[in-house]
Amino acid sequence: MLTFPPEATGEPITYNLIRKFDIMVNIVKADVSPGQVGHLVMEMSAPSKVLKEGIEYMKQQNVECVPIDRTITYRKELCVHCGACSAVCFAGALTMDRKSAELVFEPEKCVVCELCLTACPLKLFEFDLG
Repeated sequence: MLTFPPEATGEPITYNLIRKFDIMVNIVKADVSPGQVGHLVMEMSAPSKVLKEGIEYMKQQNVECVPIDRTITYRKELCVHCGACSAVCFAGALTMDRKSAELVFEPEKCVVCELCLTACPLKLFEFDLG
């Protein structure tokens, strides 16, 4: 999971990973717009040394790199279905059911960006190490 600061969204970072480091990149989910904080979920394949070099390059570009080896859980029984978490969930794992007006969590869509942790006013979300 990559988080881009606004000033890095114009840089060809994935192109450079492919071209300069020969890293195979598979973009799973992307939400990147010029001048805004961006999020990118991708799989990277290369020898371990090359991956480390690519990750170091991204860190030099002020891109936060977090491996997705965790899961998000929430205490559904305490949820008041306010929708605050669904408003920040760019992956679509947290949505509001239009008929019941209740929160729906689809963990298989979760990219563990942790935005729901801070968005939930009741602090019902937590992450578990995988």
